[in-house]
Amino acid sequence: MSVLRKVEIYLRSNNMPETRFGRLAMNDPRLVRDLRNGREPGARTAARIEAFIRGGTSR
Repeated sequence: MSVLRKVEIYLRSNNMPETRFGRLAMNDPRLVRDLRNGREPGARTAARIEAFIRGGTSR
């Protein structure tokens, strides 16, 4: 499953705005919008996003 798909599921499940997710996960309020527009996260970025989704820390 793609990182974007995981993020979309997380946003819906937690009723969280995309900008808040980006700030909390990566300190980047445009993260989700950029992913939706085709941004491909690197391995470290993807790992940080997935750690946040799993409930771990983003750093």
